[in-house]
Amino acid sequence: SRFPRKSCHDWIGPPDKYSNLQPVHFYIPENESPLEQKLRELRQETQERNQQFWANQNLTFLKRAEKEEFIDSRLKAKGLELRAESGQKATLNAEEMADFFFFLRKHFRKHMYCNRDWYKRNFAITFFMGKVALERIWNKLRLK
Repeated sequence: SRFPRKSCHDWIGPPDKYSNLQPVHFYIPENESPLEQKLRELRQETQERNQQFWANQNLTFLKRAEKEEFIDSRLKAKGLELRAESGQKATLNAEEMADFFFFLRKHFRKHMYCNRDWYKRNFAITFFMGKVALERIWNKLRLK
């Protein structure tokens, strides 16, 4: 995607094919204050982290359903195929599926930590947006 060079605004691109997030091309004003720069960099870093996390998560699920992959690997370890010769689908017992639920719990923790980080970052971004707004008001008042 192409962004206009002389734009004075952030530009939002089309959704990324892996993360499904829309990337933002951040506008950098010529007279950007250190506080504005810190806010922009925090926003960029947050966007990059979200992009990377969701691209990795989505690619994991797109390659193959994790449950099917898990069952298939366990069946193969037992010398069985996903479908028996009769065409009936092979299954695992409850004890063997317990490992899969442990596997899911690990992913739940990953999402929980990602969400916690996302909330912290959004709070920081909101805080810096407030500081930048106050700085701009102060600068306008000083010019008058």
